Amino acid sequence: MSRQDEDGPRRRSLFVAANPSIDRLYELDRLAAGEIHRPRSSKAVPGGKGLNAARAAATLGGSVTAVGIVAGRSGDWIVERLAQLGIDCRMTRASGETRTCVSVLDHSTGALTEIYERGQAIDPAAWDALEALVGIELDRGDIATVAVSGSLPPGAPADGYGRIARIAAARPRPVAVLADTYGPALAAVLAEAPTIVKVNAAEAGDASSLRVSDPGSAVVAAGVLRDAGAACVIVTLGLEGAVVVSAGERTHLVPPAIRGNYPVGSGDAFLGGLAVAIARGGSFVEAARLGLAGAIANAQIPGAGELDSTAIEGILERIVANSI
Repeated sequence: MSRQDEDGPRRRSLFVAANPSIDRLYELDRLAAGEIHRPRSSKAVPGGKGLNAARAAATLGGSVTAVGIVAGRSGDWIVERLAQLGIDCRMTRASGETRTCVSVLDHSTGALTEIYERGQAIDPAAWDALEALVGIELDRGDIATVAVSGSLPPGAPADGYGRIARIAAARPRPVAVLADTYGPALAAVLAEAPTIVKVNAAEAGDASSLRVSDPGSAVVAAGVLRDAGAACVIVTLGLEGAVVVSAGERTHLVPPAIRGNYPVGSGDAFLGGLAVAIARGGSFVEAARLGLAGAIANAQIPGAGELDSTAIEGILERIVANSI
């Protein structure tokens, strides 16, 4: 992977956390409906897709800033915890309370039950303030990538992520826009010609009106999304890895047979790896390799967006890239 001169300035990755949350994981010996449970362990992290990706990117060695909208005491906790973790962040405030998302791992079956709050509605002023934060960070002149991901909070404009992509495109210095979202939010970003769109198989199928079940069908769906505006489309396929489709390039990244009990946040870690590699000047395939390695590492330890950076090189060496 090509990298910047180590004596030169590090270019930052900006992660937009429009709908953050406290992501809490409970591990149970056995989950039974209607019973009282006492977890064998629990973990809480400042989450939602944007913050999970930002934390993963920082662990992978990226220079990271997160901007977002927080509310209430939960929002205070998120800001305080990010500061403790050394994550640079700029947050605007909204009324109400930042949401909590809960995952429950049943060790008797390995099944993961997830309960995600939608989040409270924001007013137009909160969204305008978020866009202003994005603009301020871009005006510093050292942003290499802007990542938008996950759901928009209720009350946000339906084309909110498209608007952020437009703000990035208006800057004189090129900025890569990375998008990991779905539905109308994805359509709005595609209209602004993003650099990379990363979606899972279900999201690729919904966006392309095709059935995506394997690498071949993922390539076809990715082509549809490229025609809609993305320079590169990456479709993640769980245990089958990911496909990378850009101009003149179709690659299937085959992962090693490494399984983990903690898949929540793996897609976010993938996005974090993409941002780090693109900021360093890596190609689309190189970026997807780092993203896939981050996703695999995330699944090995509890906590969305948490990973052991020392495991990355060993995983990278075992990812196989096949042209398709």
